[in-house]
Amino acid sequence: MSAPGADSRAGTRGDAWVRAMPAVFVLIWSTGFVVARLGMPHAPPFGFLAWRYALSVLLFLAWVAVSKAAWPQGRAQWGHLAVTGVLMHAGYLGGVWAAVKGGLGAGTAALIVGLQPLLTALWVSFQGPGHRVGARQWLGLVLGLAGLLLVVLHRLGSGQATILNVVLAVAALGSITAGTLYQKGRVAPCDVRTAAVVQLLAAFAVTAPLALLETEAIVWHRDLQLAMAWSVVALTLGGSSLLYLLIQRGAATRVSSLMYLVPPCTAMLAWLMFDEPITATVVAGMVLTAVGVGLVLHQAPSNPRR
Repeated sequence: MSAPGADSRAGTRGDAWVRAMPAVFVLIWSTGFVVARLGMPHAPPFGFLAWRYALSVLLFLAWVAVSKAAWPQGRAQWGHLAVTGVLMHAGYLGGVWAAVKGGLGAGTAALIVGLQPLLTALWVSFQGPGHRVGARQWLGLVLGLAGLLLVVLHRLGSGQATILNVVLAVAALGSITAGTLYQKGRVAPCDVRTAAVVQLLAAFAVTAPLALLETEAIVWHRDLQLAMAWSVVALTLGGSSLLYLLIQRGAATRVSSLMYLVPPCTAMLAWLMFDEPITATVVAGMVLTAVGVGLVLHQAPSNPRR
């Protein structure tokens, strides 16, 4: 028998963790471009990602074995998870990392992928009256985009913004947007650990053949080892798992709006780690983005007469 108040304290801790999940997700996800900057000089993109997926699967399998987590039920559920794995891992990461490797500026890539909330809102708004995005959310999305533009505007034109690199980044944008909507609409709630195994195996099955076509060798430099370790433990086990849980718990528009906070956080991390300057324009963009996301995530009070 539990002690009096133990259940309530556990519930309070659980509620606090749920409230903290979006902030933790943004912080972890924002390190993606920092990791790319560390790792890409020493490895080809698909070779790196293939290793990342394989190592992540091994860690998730160990976690599943220890926790005895339940596996998804039914062939259809496995198929839906495989589709989301291809879209949200192989498609999204493959496009972004290949574009950055090709010379596309990190800010330009962040700007392109940062358009995801607008694409998601546009899709949701055409799904019928019960799914329309409200005026407050549209205002928040527009403000978030304006803040995002301010943050990365000073980086536009840096790197090799070739047509191929831009196409790769746009493909990544379309892939993660489609994956988010597909998971919200098709994937039934299941254990995040076993779901991740299915998703990562599907991503590996798509990425490994592409890695075999790359001619550049992987040089296991210290920076590459650090990038791999962080990618597997923090980004895949932590960030991707949180994204999966957030999509399960929240509306697609609200979840995708969190992506607006990633470029400002990335700018802050780049300043801390690489001494990249943060200008007044960047600070203004961060504030504007935070206001926009706040409007999107705002819950209107319920009408007591209803």
